[in-house]
Amino acid sequence: MALDPRDFPVQEHVLANGLQVRLLPDRGLPIATLYSFFRVGSRNERPGITGISHLFEHMMFNGSKKYGPKEFDRRLESAGGTSNAYTSTDVTAYYEDFAAEALPLVLDLESDRMASLNIDDDSLQREREVVKEERRFRTDNDLDGMMDEALSALAFQAHPYRWPVVGWMSDLNRITRQDCERYFRTYYAPNNCTVLLVGDFDADHALKRIETLYGAIARGDPLPEVADGEPPQKGERRAVIHYPAQAPALLAGFRTPNGRQADSLVLDLIEASLSYGEGARLKRALVYEQELCVDANVYFGWRMDPGLFQISLKLNPGVDPARAESALWAELARVADQPMAEAELQRAKNFVRSGLLRGLQTANGRAHTLGQMEVMLGSWRAFLDLPDRYQAVTPADVQRVAKSTFAPHRRNLVTLVPGELPEGVAA
Repeated sequence: MALDPRDFPVQEHVLANGLQVRLLPDRGLPIATLYSFFRVGSRNERPGITGISHLFEHMMFNGSKKYGPKEFDRRLESAGGTSNAYTSTDVTAYYEDFAAEALPLVLDLESDRMASLNIDDDSLQREREVVKEERRFRTDNDLDGMMDEALSALAFQAHPYRWPVVGWMSDLNRITRQDCERYFRTYYAPNNCTVLLVGDFDADHALKRIETLYGAIARGDPLPEVADGEPPQKGERRAVIHYPAQAPALLAGFRTPNGRQADSLVLDLIEASLSYGEGARLKRALVYEQELCVDANVYFGWRMDPGLFQISLKLNPGVDPARAESALWAELARVADQPMAEAELQRAKNFVRSGLLRGLQTANGRAHTLGQMEVMLGSWRAFLDLPDRYQAVTPADVQRVAKSTFAPHRRNLVTLVPGELPEGVAA
């Protein structure tokens, strides 16, 4: 059943400079969470400055007009609060969890760095090296990272989703202070941000404080259009990675609709059916019955533009990748060719619904869910009827979407072959 909007008395406001404000008071416990969602991610970049969105996630903690370098976390932690941030292909989000009495400080800290972030050569060079090391650790020397990077470059030819969120190493070395200043003025403007406050606070007092602190920050220029002219895929694409590893691995990807399309809900349920829990299709067939893999995982996340449905197989040592690949295609064909049993589909619906509800248990979870709905679907209210929309999906819907998504000409496959490149082959 749909969620009751009376349980989410969100107050909506828009400041004169375009800042969207969403307030959800909850006086149950003296705690609160503040999220700042900026509508910028790696899809907003261009060749030459890939990785700059993620770089800014680090730069935002390097001081501003009122609070100097590293003061943000020091002041927040002194008040008992914690902070974190993440960058994705589509959004950059910053959040603080804190005791309710620290709200004035938290708003002061966040508004100060939006208004007057310190961008200088020293801080840029320092954070550049941090991000480069992060890339070495999570991509260059990590099997999952390098396979994921190869899959994106394979599946997308024109769209910015083809490069990694962390950026190419050559671009990280090339980004200048002037690039950062332009990027900040364009994408970190109030009219490109939604602020969500959830927890123990007086809504009128909080709004007045937000208007005082954020109201004078200048609106930014219109955002550049994203180069989204990705051509249709007309045939299977493959890539092979040679790298020292204990066993082969496969990473398959299929292009999907964007997160606003109804078929994305169907793909959420297919993801759950294939990989959620020990009784999931892929684990049952490939891990337990055929003993081809030690693990089989599926990942599908909504994106602003058409994204990827990804399937990762970690093979048992000695298993021929071609055999595991054939078994994977056979399992996907079964989803497309045979109606899913009602019991299996309901199991998937139960998993997805419970995941949605678990995300609403905490102030942080509610703030994050509201923000994701605002950014991805245009309104926080979009999640209220999600349980009903998932429940309405039929076996025929699953079969239709699977047949379209998993068609052989839409396959993108990265194979990891253990060992170094053959002798005489240049890296």
